[in-house]
Amino acid sequence: MNWDRIEGNWRQFKGKAIEQWGKLTDDDFDRMEGKREQLVGRIQEAYGITRDEADRQVRDWSDRLM
Repeated sequence: MNWDRIEGNWRQFKGKAIEQWGKLTDDDFDRMEGKREQLVGRIQEAYGITRDEADRQVRDWSDRLM
């Protein structure tokens, strides 16, 4: 899915992101406002994974939204 669409409709997609990454708080998602790089960074920090793995998770998640 086009990330611009996700960012533009972040409130709609935020609930699905919260289901996917439960360690992140609602405030985390509000602050990132759909910014992909911020999402990747917060996932990396919260889950203690590599940036590449966090990026893969976000890519897979966004592909499933189609």
